[in-house]
Amino acid sequence: MLKRLDKIRFRGQRTDVFLDLGDSPNTSDTECSEEILMKPRPSLEMKDTEELQDPAGPGTLTMPAAAIQDYQRAETDRLNDLKGHLEIALLEKHFLQEELRKLREETNIDTLKQELEKERSKRLDLEQKLNLEVLKMGPEDSPSQRPRETPPPPTANSTADKQKETMYSWLQAWLYNRFGAYIGDFRFQPEENTVEPEEPLSAKRLTENMRRLKRGAKPVINFKRNLFALSSWQSVYTSAFAFIIYMNAAWHGWAIPMFIFLAILRLSLNYLISRGWRIQWSIVPGVSEPVEPPKEDLTVSEKFQLVLDVAQKAQNLFGKMADVLEKIKNLFMWVHPELTQKLYVGLWVALICSCLIPYKLMGFMIGLYAGIKFFIIDFMFRSCPKLRDKYDTPHIIWTSLPTDPQLKGATLSRRIHPTVAHGSLGTALPCGISLEEQTGRAYNTKKGAFHEVFNLSGDERPLAVCENGWRCCLINRDRKSPTDYIRNGVLFVTENYLCFESSSCRSNSSKKNKVIKLIDITDIQKYKVLSVLPGSGMGISIATPSTQKPLVFGAMIHRDEAFDAIFTQYMKKVTMTTATNPET
Repeated sequence: MLKRLDKIRFRGQRTDVFLDLGDSPNTSDTECSEEILMKPRPSLEMKDTEELQDPAGPGTLTMPAAAIQDYQRAETDRLNDLKGHLEIALLEKHFLQEELRKLREETNIDTLKQELEKERSKRLDLEQKLNLEVLKMGPEDSPSQRPRETPPPPTANSTADKQKETMYSWLQAWLYNRFGAYIGDFRFQPEENTVEPEEPLSAKRLTENMRRLKRGAKPVINFKRNLFALSSWQSVYTSAFAFIIYMNAAWHGWAIPMFIFLAILRLSLNYLISRGWRIQWSIVPGVSEPVEPPKEDLTVSEKFQLVLDVAQKAQNLFGKMADVLEKIKNLFMWVHPELTQKLYVGLWVALICSCLIPYKLMGFMIGLYAGIKFFIIDFMFRSCPKLRDKYDTPHIIWTSLPTDPQLKGATLSRRIHPTVAHGSLGTALPCGISLEEQTGRAYNTKKGAFHEVFNLSGDERPLAVCENGWRCCLINRDRKSPTDYIRNGVLFVTENYLCFESSSCRSNSSKKNKVIKLIDITDIQKYKVLSVLPGSGMGISIATPSTQKPLVFGAMIHRDEAFDAIFTQYMKKVTMTTATNPET
């Protein structure tokens, strides 16, 4: 806008014929309604010429023609300047009108006018009511008709009362001005129950929240990792130095000041880091934060797999949190009376000790026990698992506490066992031997008893994790026939075998069943049948010496659970075989 105004203000000479003001840009309708033609006026020029003539005789000019031209040029320049000023004023008026219109739209003048009209109407109603009340009072009750009462002369008591009232009002006003704001904070008000709006389910939001949780928990995880490394004596010199300092502080009663000093030190380091200092510090030198890989553009399948991974992590995280909360609840609700009894006795002992032993001595004992437990006892238990399983009481109590799903499974098994015992067997089992250990016929498949279907010994039965088996399809890539290439069925794993039962309804379906010895497996890994589909696949590839191409068990919904069970049992058999026969 300023550039445009400068061009208008500092333009050169124009011709004698000027345009109409209505042709100027950005003018309103009111400005262009009157057409003002700026044209040269010959009468003015004639008058000026006559004035310049000599009064003695007409036709004789006293001034030269050059002066007349200069005069006319000056008048023309003056008119041009006037035209420029007029156009500038019109432009400024137009822009001011636009700003005024915007301000009117922003301030909502209409609503303010409506509120003003409402207030006026209320005021008129109040005036009418007041006038009606005055008329009802009558002339004798009106204050103008009443005789004025002369006030009594002031006395000493009245002046004293007035002084007391003024002092009391002054004191009250001073207290209110000084402490009124604080007193107002103690007013009881009803709580407002605000319901926060819930966000809709979104894969992007779920991924972002999981990343936020990971970033927020990173300092806690790093601190826990450093404490674990310190307790495990990964750096002998650092752990020994920390043990000596802590025990010295606990011996002299400086344990709490030492922890407060460490907290202040850490806050000081965080302040320097926030100011731009590059400080990488950890309790144990060998422990560092894991480096995250750089973010890259992901394809559609990779994004889908990322969402699945995030959902799986959220599921596992919520499962662990639920297990912890359920164990704590069951501990305090006497679900496992033997374990809760230990806690009950321990609390009574702690209560008696807190009443009899001085707090200074008690703090000293707790500090020494905490240092020995953290640096020595935990290290011994972690290095010797058998010793931990026998003598680590907190670990034994925590691992023995059941969760709600485990309680439901135990209740269901109690309901099933008596029914089976009173049914086909009818004989009492020896004490300490369960029904599954007595016979393998309790595990039946659709075709009959488990060991009969697969021609195995009677003691072979499915593991507890796969009592009902895993639904899948066997892909034998050595076969070319479509009926032999893919077979639907159920997969079982026992202590020594991997068994696949075909779901074919033919009489010779037992020939299509597959039995693989675990010790014969040469390779086992997760497999993705179709690489086009997103995710890591739903299959397991198993290679044996008797097959040219690995067997694939695909379309397994619980693929990860089956893989973990098969791989764990496979490693157990390999370890046992290696221990008994090292040459193999």
